[in-house]
Amino acid sequence: MAEIIYEDNHIIAVYKRSSDLTQGDKTGDVSLDTEVKKYIAEKYKKTGEVFLGVVHRLDRPVSGVILFARTSKALERLNEMFREKQIKKTYLAIVKERPPEDEATITHFLKKNEKQNKSYVYDTEVKGSKEASLTYRLKGRSEKYYMIEIELHSGRHHQIRAQMAKIGCPIKGDLKYGFPRSNEDGGISLFARKLEFIHPVKKEPLTIIAHFPEGDIWSVFINSVK
Repeated sequence: MAEIIYEDNHIIAVYKRSSDLTQGDKTGDVSLDTEVKKYIAEKYKKTGEVFLGVVHRLDRPVSGVILFARTSKALERLNEMFREKQIKKTYLAIVKERPPEDEATITHFLKKNEKQNKSYVYDTEVKGSKEASLTYRLKGRSEKYYMIEIELHSGRHHQIRAQMAKIGCPIKGDLKYGFPRSNEDGGISLFARKLEFIHPVKKEPLTIIAHFPEGDIWSVFINSVK
């Protein structure tokens, strides 16, 4: 069962490993939403179908915090909050190359290729593209790698992966976007660290933080961020 980070009557946040699926797909592998539904049914002795709303997704090779809604009211409000950019999403990424600046906001235009399941990045708008923006900050370095903190301002397909590759910093292990070698676990070194938002029902500020992924590469940087 997935690790629960936060839970109340309205929402539930879990830790997604780099191999986990958020929702079921053509692979037929067991997905996180199925696991969480089963957990809720067993814990609260619910009979019949358990309600669980998928609010956002993480790419399969990405790890970190993922949020689900336990009620239709929470789902509706969280969906609106994501649309209105009222939920702050902070990621950490490990890259081989030092970014061009220690801190910058970058904006590109991304166009998704459905057949390749890949996004292509353009400096100016092209037909079918969508604007994508993020802010990155250099937070730490080791002998071989740099750790970048990223705040997303939009939620495009493979946005962080594609934009970081565009500025010469493909994420460690991300073969699809130009990193030369895969990670041992098949994932990539991109980690959804934190969600900050106003609780959709209680109306109180809430910060949900995931623990660092397992592995020596992350342990080097564990003291670089709050």
